[in-house]
Order: sequence, then structure tokens, then C-alpha cells
Amino acid sequence: MKEPKQLSVSAIQNGTVIDHIPARNLFKVISILGLDHIHNQITFGTNLESKKLGRKAIIKISDKYFEDEDINRIALVAPDAKLNIIRDYEVVEKKVVEVPDVIVGIAKCMNPKCITNFESVTTRFRVVSKKNVSLKCHYCEKITNQENLHII
Repeated sequence: MKEPKQLSVSAIQNGTVIDHIPARNLFKVISILGLDHIHNQITFGTNLESKKLGRKAIIKISDKYFEDEDINRIALVAPDAKLNIIRDYEVVEKKVVEVPDVIVGIAKCMNPKCITNFESVTTRFRVVSKKNVSLKCHYCEKITNQENLHII
């Protein structure tokens, strides 16, 4: 009997692997990190099996490393994401994302009357809850919770 072929996403020599992204949020993570504007080699897979998430996505970015501040921005849409820093095909460091204390320019305020929704003002929130993400708008003080969170 013939063994089934197994395909896997190829290894990278140097760079960052972001794993455990909810499959439905893959493109939000790409957008938040600005990966749609860089010239590095990027490999991603989505709807991969995951015991923890059911379906997950993974992103591998060659020759790119991120500041913790940048990576923590994805915690809004991928709270269980794990980062592996790769050097010479080996994992040299593992990081876990953490929701930052302040969110700037990523999320939309749910208050239709907020200045950020009709003027060109960058959104700014203070994180009131990191567990079930809740954000308090810097301008109108309205709370935006996880259910109403829209990434811009």
C-alpha cells in the first residue's frame, strides 16, 4: 500500500515564524504587521489542523525580526500566537504575544460619534482588560469590547 504524500511548509534559514494564528485572522495579522508592504520572502499556510484552535494559520518571514511592541499588536486578533526566532535553521528563541497596554492606529472606535470616525485622527486606546480584550478610547472614553472590535 502506498504511503500518502505529506506536504509541509518549507523551513527558513533566518527569520521569524508566527504560529497558532486563528485561520480566520491570518490576513488581519499580515495587515497589522505590514507584511503586505515588505519585500522579504513570506510563506504562509492557513486552515492547517490544530489541536488547540481547530484550524490555524502560520506565517514564515525570511530575514525579518520584530520588536516586541510590533508583535504584541497582533495579540488583539491572535492571542495565542507563538513566535519562533530562527537563525541558521534552528529555533534560537520562542516568544508569546501579550496584549499591550496601549493600542494606536489598529482598532476602530465603536462610537459612531467619536472624532476618530469622521476626522483624520489616529485611534488611540488604553487596554482596560487583557483577558477578554476591552479598549477605552482616548478621545471619547467609550469602551470597545472583543465582540465589537474592528481592525482597521
